[in-house]
Amino acid sequence: MSEERSPAIKLMIVGALGAVLVVPLMMVYWILGDRQHQARVAQNSVTAAWAGPQVVAGPVLVLPYTARTRTTETVDGKPVTRTRERRASLYIAPSQQSLGTELDPEVRTRGSIHRTVVYEAAITGSARFAMPQDLARFGIRPEDLMLDKAIIQMPISDPRGLQTDARLSAGGKALDLRPGLGTNEEGSGVHAFFDWSARGDATVDYAYALRGSSAFSLVPRGEETELSVRSSWPHPSFTGGFLPSEADREIGEDGFSAAWSISNLALGQSLVSAASPGLPQAETPADAPDYRASPQATGDKRATIRLMEPVDLYKQVERSVKYGFLFIGFTFTAFLMFDVVGGARVASAEYLLTGAGLILFFVMLLAFAEIIGFAPAYALASAAIIGLLTSYSAAVLRGWRRATFIGALLTALYAVLFVLLNLEEWSLVIGSLMLFVALASVMYATRRIDWSRVSLKGEDEALAAAPT
Repeated sequence: MSEERSPAIKLMIVGALGAVLVVPLMMVYWILGDRQHQARVAQNSVTAAWAGPQVVAGPVLVLPYTARTRTTETVDGKPVTRTRERRASLYIAPSQQSLGTELDPEVRTRGSIHRTVVYEAAITGSARFAMPQDLARFGIRPEDLMLDKAIIQMPISDPRGLQTDARLSAGGKALDLRPGLGTNEEGSGVHAFFDWSARGDATVDYAYALRGSSAFSLVPRGEETELSVRSSWPHPSFTGGFLPSEADREIGEDGFSAAWSISNLALGQSLVSAASPGLPQAETPADAPDYRASPQATGDKRATIRLMEPVDLYKQVERSVKYGFLFIGFTFTAFLMFDVVGGARVASAEYLLTGAGLILFFVMLLAFAEIIGFAPAYALASAAIIGLLTSYSAAVLRGWRRATFIGALLTALYAVLFVLLNLEEWSLVIGSLMLFVALASVMYATRRIDWSRVSLKGEDEALAAAPT
């Protein structure tokens, strides 16, 4: 005597089998994370020989002066005032500066599947410095200034990318560039010594070529800062503390251009400071944003352009895996309806094999996407899984008519998922509508089912054969 389970028990078994498939679905996440880590390692190996994300700032004028400190000591019971002298520095931001950049991007590959974007930046700019008129508030007398020992700093986060054509001039006179910032402070870049004995406004002009990768950041400094960037890369992402307005940026198939106009009021920084303004550090592999984009820190005072890939395949695959439960749920529901309503008895092992095929799709998608790109990989993997499960359903559901329905259902699911992945803002709306339609369909199909009914096949046959 073989027992036939009630529809409610079948529903619980199918739900339990769906929960079991959480384990292999999570393993797909682990594979995705490992592949993404390998891609980042490969990208870092490219940038290690080229240069990392660059952060550059306009020039800063460092003006040394003699600082005097008075201390009172008791000597033989009498107070004695001593004056100590030391060398200190004033950091002067330009009263006006402009900086223009031309980014020439290039896609580099490591192996056959890992890609990263590098660039060469041609940077030109000018800045005007004015002698501070409020030296008294720093306790500095004009005669304390060492005007002949001034330093012009050009901060750059990764000076390895500097090319040999760098030049700097002040008042029309070329200055010799030296590595470092020329002071004991931490930071990187180049500097030049400058004799400012004339005390008048000093105009500084500079130009240099710089290698970098992935992102390029500009740090505005001064009373008025004008920044501009042009590039042939058609997929920029503007981030950081300052964003160009819609009117000041253009993005097209031939590239992009953007401009910023930033005042000192927005920076919240004094033009003259006794402390170094510093330079925001470039992103290291540990804090660089992964395919899960993270928001910028509120204190980030820079304008950043990321040279994004048009499709981040790891982000796309990750988002598709999140819909794995939807695929399993819809397919298992269809099998359950054929089982409960249509009389096709589907075994637990057949549910599990079908679920394994659905999960295999995401593994194939990741594997093929690294080689041929996301869209072709999606088409190839979905076609393979739809063909496999449609053929298997013909045996499980005992008929090609039912199998054709499963194939059509899977085709619709994969088509809708592809649309969801490309319409990120509407994905929740479309997904919720799909669930609503699915729930309504199941309710309609099962409206006459007695979920508590339990029957024994042998007893039913005996009752049918018994005389009335």
